Order: sequence, then C-alpha cells, then structure tokens
Amino acid sequence: MVRSALLVSFSIIITAFLSLSAVFISFTSPGENKIHKIAYIWAKILLKLSSVRVDVEGVENVLTDSPQIFMSNHQSDFDILIVLAHIPGQFRWIAKKELFKIPVFGKAMRNAGYIEIDRQHHENAMKSLKEAAQKIRDGKSVVTFPEGTRSKDGTIKQFKQGMFYLAIQSRVPIVPISIVGAHEIMPKRSLSIKPGRIKMIIAPPVDVSSYSIETRAELIDKIRGIIVQNYRRQVAADKKLKISQHE
Repeated sequence: MVRSALLVSFSIIITAFLSLSAVFISFTSPGENKIHKIAYIWAKILLKLSSVRVDVEGVENVLTDSPQIFMSNHQSDFDILIVLAHIPGQFRWIAKKELFKIPVFGKAMRNAGYIEIDRQHHENAMKSLKEAAQKIRDGKSVVTFPEGTRSKDGTIKQFKQGMFYLAIQSRVPIVPISIVGAHEIMPKRSLSIKPGRIKMIIAPPVDVSSYSIETRAELIDKIRGIIVQNYRRQVAADKKLKISQHE
C-alpha cells in the first residue's frame, strides 16, 4: 500500500511537470508531434517507475507509411501508457471528454492534437469523429478503445459503433490490439499498483474497403473477434506457463 501511494504521488508530480512542459513547448515551438514525443517519454517513465514490463508481439504489423486506426481492449489506466510507449510513430488519441477537464494535463492533450469525444451527446460525438477524420486525411493515425470505458473485471465488453463509422468512411485499415495483464497491474477504480508483466499483441491490419455503413456490424464482430481470440490465446499461454513453473 505504501509503495502504491508513493508511486501515485510520483506519477502525479511527473505528469504535472511534463504536462506543463508540453504546454510551454506549444507556445514556444508549436507542433503536435513534439508534444506527442513528450507523452511517449511520460509513458516510458511511469512504466519504469511502476516496475511494469511490456512484451510486444506483432510490432511489424504497424503501418509506417500510411494512417491507420488502432483499436484496443481496455482494462486499466495503464493501457494508455502501454500504447503510448510501445506503438511506434505518431498517432492521436480519441479520448473521453473527462480527461480533457484535468487541469494542465487536459490542455497538454489538446495541444498534442488529441481528440475529445462526448459519448453522451450525439452531435458532439459526430463533431469529434469529423475532427478525427481530418487528422487521418492529414496522414495521422488515431487510437481508441472501442469498449468506451475500462472493463471492471478484465473481460472484453461489447464495442461502440462510432469508431467503425470513422474507419469505413475514412477507408483506412483497423489494427486490432489485445492487451493482457493490465487489469492485474491496476484494476478499474483502484489506486493499488502492482509490478508485473503485460503482453500487447498487435494483429495485422484489417482492410475495411469491402464494408459499408450497412454492414458495419460484421466489421465490429470481426475486429472484436480478433482482439478476443488473441487475448484468450495469451491468457491460456500464461496459465500453462504458471502451471509448468509450479510442477
């Protein structure tokens, strides 16, 4: 408990310092890419401090010459750090509006070009999707958690439809990501942080060109199926390893 309290305190200090740095840089040397690099450093530092190791499978599936939409399951606040620290290149977050209300941190997110989404108001949500579509047209990838919120028990919930509208209309591939182990590190609504190991599996991009708005349900099922399958495969492998270590 003492360790978690110290980690949370250090994390708040580091987050405040780097958020202020991001805001300052945006005034002295404007550029979303520079601020995103600060976010990358922030994520690396917090993962290191927390003694959390991330193993990545499939990094070769990240497209380096064209935009894509990364979609990941969501178990913990650590998912944000994992993605920031281990997906190469520039991308922009599509994040819930509550994060943008945090003093300084929210300002840094806006200056980084991250996109606020209000899931409670349809018109505001559609405006956010249009903004995301413009980022994609500008050549930037985007990242989202299609469940909409963190899972309380680690299971993968049903996906929201909005991001799939974006993918179909933008005609950019979706890259499914499965994160395994983050729930054990820091569950939802908990300030307890445990050291440990996390696996992030990046699946090959899924071409959306054959899908339409009318067939979006098929695309949702396909992407969710890939994420669930890779998640379950890794969970089974982890259980098998634990059993063998105790024999």
